[in-house]
Amino acid sequence: MKPLIWLLAAIPLAAQTPIRLTLKEAEAMAVKNNPDVSAALLFAAASNQVTLEVRSAYFPTISGNVTAVGAQSASSISAGSLTNSSVYSRFGMGVSASQLITDFGRTSNLTASARLHAEGRADAAKATRADVVLQTDRAFYSALRAQAVLKVAQQTVAARQIVADQITALAKANLKSGLDVSFANVNLSDAKLLLLGAQNELRAAFADLANAMGARDTASYELAEPDSPGAPPTDASPLIAASLQARPDAQSARAEYNAALRFTAAENDLRKPTVSALAATGIAPEHAEQIKNRYSATGVNVNIPMFNGHLFAARRTEAELRAQAQAQLVRSLENKIAHDVTTAVLNASTAFQRVGLTAELVQQATLALDLATARYNLGLSSIVELGQAQLNLTSAQIAGSNAQYEYELQRAVLDYQTGVVR
Repeated sequence: MKPLIWLLAAIPLAAQTPIRLTLKEAEAMAVKNNPDVSAALLFAAASNQVTLEVRSAYFPTISGNVTAVGAQSASSISAGSLTNSSVYSRFGMGVSASQLITDFGRTSNLTASARLHAEGRADAAKATRADVVLQTDRAFYSALRAQAVLKVAQQTVAARQIVADQITALAKANLKSGLDVSFANVNLSDAKLLLLGAQNELRAAFADLANAMGARDTASYELAEPDSPGAPPTDASPLIAASLQARPDAQSARAEYNAALRFTAAENDLRKPTVSALAATGIAPEHAEQIKNRYSATGVNVNIPMFNGHLFAARRTEAELRAQAQAQLVRSLENKIAHDVTTAVLNASTAFQRVGLTAELVQQATLALDLATARYNLGLSSIVELGQAQLNLTSAQIAGSNAQYEYELQRAVLDYQTGVVR
């Protein structure tokens, strides 16, 4: 079983040459290739077209018409309408046009609402981009941590192999017991298991990193160490105020609320009249005697809402309620941002302190292992004490790696929560 474990541990992480990658390069690749970012940008671009769609009401509508009619002589449409329209055989073509003169602010409010909604979608795309960057940072630091743990595991296997070989040689010379050899081999097997798990964790971390960068295939990476951030801030109050202004999701929520207010105003304008100008002109090459060969007409139409089963009132009330709901969503998001920034500051501060403590732990564990090794070589202690010292050093080194990259990750989270990552 032991040779099999060692064989698995010796399998290389990837057959291909590792790709050198920095944190900034990983973030840039994620922003470029991640489909979530692309989808958010496309939705934002589509929202800009809605603004143009609504603004089209300001411009004239012109259409061409070609009509051919065959009718009974002197006949009239006598059913299906309140009008009694005479119908004549004819063939004609012409152009008709209509132009909105005023709807007393409804189109203006609809246009403003659409524009604010588009701004909200653009800010939402920025928020999605920030989410993807943070996801990439998480994967990158997780891979760095896995690399560090793998290095510790490799060093542990090498160190325990040396000890096991030395004790085996001494046992053959009857200077150490077979029990010592067994304990040394147990410690070596435990280190090999640690190495096997570290290799698997690194492969999984590389897969997460590739997914965050929008890649379908997993590769092996040679990750460059990013610059270590300084000490974290200790006061969350100024960061909260800055976050409420800088966070793109907060900007998106406020834009959506303002859009809802303008849409409410537009729905309220439904009860106002609409004034439009109409015009038509054309020719009729083939026609009955009662029709001239040319025609033209202009006019003005005033549409005054009277009664429609309370439809407009219900639409106005619906818009008002949705605007009120959006206001509550803005308030909820702002409360969440304040909470998340406070938590991020606390987590970063704790992680920073843990870095210093684990560094002291590694130093003390190294010293303890040196002393335990010396005592064992002098015959003053058992193999159990030496094995425990080895285990303590390995645990301390892993804890140190975890603390270092956890702090860097918490600083990335803090940058995200304060709107620095956009």
